[in-house]
Amino acid sequence: MPAAPAFTDPAAHLPQDAARAMLVGRLWQPGVGPVPVAVRGDALHDLSRLAPTASELLEAEAPADAVRRALDDGTAPRIAGLADALRNSEAAAQDASRPWLLAPCDLQAVKASGVTFVASLLERVIEEQARGDASRAEAIRAGLAGVLGDNLAGIVPGSAQAAQVKELLIAQGAWSQYLEVGIGPDAEIFTKAPVLAAVGTGADVGIHPVSAWNNPEPEVVLAVDSRGRVKGAALGNDVNLRDVEGRSALLLGKAKDNNASCAIGPFIRLFDAHFGIDAVRRITVGLKVEGPEGFVLEGSSSLARISRDPLDLVSQAIGPHHAYPDGFMLFLGTMFAPTQDRHGPGQGFTHVVGDRVAISAPELGALVNRVVHADQAPRWAFGIGALMRNLAGRGLLG
Repeated sequence: MPAAPAFTDPAAHLPQDAARAMLVGRLWQPGVGPVPVAVRGDALHDLSRLAPTASELLEAEAPADAVRRALDDGTAPRIAGLADALRNSEAAAQDASRPWLLAPCDLQAVKASGVTFVASLLERVIEEQARGDASRAEAIRAGLAGVLGDNLAGIVPGSAQAAQVKELLIAQGAWSQYLEVGIGPDAEIFTKAPVLAAVGTGADVGIHPVSAWNNPEPEVVLAVDSRGRVKGAALGNDVNLRDVEGRSALLLGKAKDNNASCAIGPFIRLFDAHFGIDAVRRITVGLKVEGPEGFVLEGSSSLARISRDPLDLVSQAIGPHHAYPDGFMLFLGTMFAPTQDRHGPGQGFTHVVGDRVAISAPELGALVNRVVHADQAPRWAFGIGALMRNLAGRGLLG
């Protein structure tokens, strides 16, 4: 994987087949506020007259067709140059008087699926047994490999075979709450971030300053409407504090939900004749971390190896017991839990301030962010109330 894409090269941030991809997102327009936009060629087009929010846009029966019509008939006028907006999205060089990209979702709930790959499942068990101490991880990893091996890779969660494996692992003293959600009938679905708290490409992403063992989680994020229909997909970084969650799974909120700890972008690629759920199932997500001291970490996560089908995860997130009237974004999980030593033998990987994280897929483009401590990232201030007041002031609430 080459160096993280420069914000001066728009093509490096877009899908390889960008010419036929229907990409939608959100733009901060100074003096106006957040504007839903579509990409066409080298420009961003204002979708406000079609739908004032990304959430409402995705409620359309066929959003890609609706956006295409709006672009063709002039309902969606050009609002900014793509290259200019992308360049100004990089936090370190941002000019607040010019437009920049936001996370492509707004009123949707932000949900995440955990332990959906065997590799990450084992790493969660290691975190639990290490009680958040990275120095113990390697010895525990070797011990678990002797007990579990690769025997979980072909198990269908919730199946009779999974139940038999559960009994065996309990007898061997290797059972864990993470194995329960990894191979049991019920997926782990949790709230990753509050509505409107996700940051977009170019933004700083935050790790809690108390954490000494943490990592990015490169994932595909589904855009789902209020009826549970998947309308598109984006890339996401489910920033994770391994030491905090390892101390106790009840600290999941502290491990997962901090200021700027959720990144989604650069755009939502809408489902159409060229891109749908089968294409999502084949995506391989790449990760590259470039540290300020020259450290480089690379890896990938293939959706083909997910233990629960994406649509199964959607059905577990929404149904008779869970309603999302504004839709939701669903992180699908990752198989990539970095173990490469960074600060010494047996210490594994952890972020340092200044890391540049690039998450990419040929079908979705690249999401690039810089790591800072969560209390140093721009404080989240534009919530639901602010959005409603902004839309009302622009005459977009009818």
